[in-house]
Amino acid sequence: LPQPSFGRTFVEVISEKYSPENFPYRRGPGMGVVVVPTQGPQGSPMKDRLNLPSVLVLNGCGISRAGDQAEISAFCAHVMELDLSHNKLQDWHEISKIVSNIPNLEFLNLSSNPLAGMTLEPRCAETFSRVRRLVLNNTQVSWDTVLLLTREIPELEELFLCLNEYSSVSASSVACPTLRLLHITDNSLQDWAEVRKFGSMFPSLDTLVMANNNLASIQDGKDILQRLFPNLRSINLHNSGLNQWEDIEKLNFFPKLEEVRLQGIPLLQTYTNAERRSLMIAQLPCISMLNGSSVTDSEREDAERFFIRYYLDYPEEELPFRYHSLVTKYGKLEPLAEIDLRPRCRAQVEVHCEEKVEQLNIRLDQTVAELKKQLTTVVQLSANSMRLYYIDKGSAFGPEEMKYNTRALHSYSIQDGDEILVVPKTK
Repeated sequence: LPQPSFGRTFVEVISEKYSPENFPYRRGPGMGVVVVPTQGPQGSPMKDRLNLPSVLVLNGCGISRAGDQAEISAFCAHVMELDLSHNKLQDWHEISKIVSNIPNLEFLNLSSNPLAGMTLEPRCAETFSRVRRLVLNNTQVSWDTVLLLTREIPELEELFLCLNEYSSVSASSVACPTLRLLHITDNSLQDWAEVRKFGSMFPSLDTLVMANNNLASIQDGKDILQRLFPNLRSINLHNSGLNQWEDIEKLNFFPKLEEVRLQGIPLLQTYTNAERRSLMIAQLPCISMLNGSSVTDSEREDAERFFIRYYLDYPEEELPFRYHSLVTKYGKLEPLAEIDLRPRCRAQVEVHCEEKVEQLNIRLDQTVAELKKQLTTVVQLSANSMRLYYIDKGSAFGPEEMKYNTRALHSYSIQDGDEILVVPKTK
């Protein structure tokens, strides 16, 4: 392949970014790598020392090729993480020259480099063998290349393949037993038959993040899901196309599943937020985290009781499978009584004034001043010359003076049968 002439080399970028002038502090003893000048060409871009940290972030630097491999190897011996996202790397040979000279590399981010249609040869793929976390988002890297990398990287643990326009994937003949995390959001996976292949390829898969794929349903039954995803602990299906409760029930067949993210699916559009969460928790008895927040024991019990009441009036043939096991647990619950929590508007009270007792129906939304005005005709006293006391029949406390003219009567919790005592003010 002819060398791409545009863009910059990896060596140019690190020598500029991490030269002692631009990056003066040494990180602890021995962290700046000292290279003894050899009889190399005069005016080599490398100074006698670069202060390279073990985490190199070189995103968006216009890198398209490696540069002098001896210099990469001299300066990058201790580098463990390398972010090369948003560069112009489009030749796997050039990437491999960089990676093969960084012996301790564990994390490699190649996101948003133009790798569409670029072939990776097996000999070249071997240079990636020490990487544990590999990020290939938005590279349009072919699925065959992904398979080759998973075969050549014996201890790969995390793989990021978002925004790569995959609508189908092919299964690998060789499993990748170490992979724990697969991030494959924002692709076009619609058929569960494609997702099923991840199970056989990645038997240790713990976390599967596939938000923003148009997955329509989970088409396997209990036996297959148990066998293919024995270790799956967390699944993210945000904005998928799931539209039946049967799909949610099937999540119970993953033997170790405890964390689920399921927002933005068509199934839940008609419910309120509270209904969504309760119905979902009741359907998934084993999960401890839903949409990022933990499910407490009391929340689970409330949700399960809500679930039984929610389905009380459904015909037998439409009841979800889970309904019967919850009725076994709690019994058939009565519908909740509708309680009217509005303040009462009127009360029937006894008005006592010296020897006189009158029954009076009073409005509770009025103030003490307005009540005094109403009482002037009953007790023949002017509003200014009376003091009012409220006597709560059901309470052991004595009379309470109603001394604030602007206070509303309902704030005294007056009930039918209570007494109002009117006492003339003494001059």
